[in-house]
Amino acid sequence: MGNSILLTADGNATLYPHSCSGRNQKLSVMGSMNGSKNDECVRLLGAWPSPFVLRTRIALNLKRVAYEYLEEEDTLNSESVLNYNPVHKQIPILIHGNKPIRESLNIVMYVDETWLSGPPILPSDPFDRAVARFWDVYIDEHCFTSINGVAVAKDEDERKAAIAKLGQCMALLEETFQECSKGRGFFGGENIGFIDIGFGSMLGPLKVLEKFTGFKFIHPENTPGLFHWADRFYAHEAVKPVMPDIEKLVEFARLKFNTSIFK
Repeated sequence: MGNSILLTADGNATLYPHSCSGRNQKLSVMGSMNGSKNDECVRLLGAWPSPFVLRTRIALNLKRVAYEYLEEEDTLNSESVLNYNPVHKQIPILIHGNKPIRESLNIVMYVDETWLSGPPILPSDPFDRAVARFWDVYIDEHCFTSINGVAVAKDEDERKAAIAKLGQCMALLEETFQECSKGRGFFGGENIGFIDIGFGSMLGPLKVLEKFTGFKFIHPENTPGLFHWADRFYAHEAVKPVMPDIEKLVEFARLKFNTSIFK
């Protein structure tokens, strides 16, 4: 049975000679269980480059939930992934006790509703909750697909079209930030909220594209709100320990995408 490494909020590590899964895991992260019904083992199946896995880790850290992180190096052939998500065969998968929860935004909502520790992730007002969900769906359907479109473009015209669409996404999210933040530090107000997690998880891939294209998607003049928000997001205690290293993401992109942009 493998050892667990528990990283606490202050960054200290403690080694435990057991794991709640009984398999060799890579890492377990910060927090403490709160409430008797939530003392069940919490495990997260993920892969370090995935922005969708990052969302889940940030949400768990915000709520200070102790969890076991299991790195899945080959998700397509992982027995655990196939067992817990036979429909989509994708990560992230949160396993609370013996119950699997799938899809990143769905997991973030589950975490927010299950653990009352830490700040709320979704607003309490029904309309504001609907607005937050709308923008996270927009981020996935338009911003992430544009990021991917730049990466997999077959020619320069296709790449320019994807870059233009991604620029439009950033302009619209700048307006959304100004409206939702109401002059405060995050989309969620004083603390990280649902939109912050949804969009913040895409900052790594955006920085990778900026490095290869030379185009600044988040710029202090064009998107000043997002520019300063990104610094605050990166520095947040729930984000900083789990945000992937940009240089590692760059090397990952070179290996994954066989297109001229990453040559």
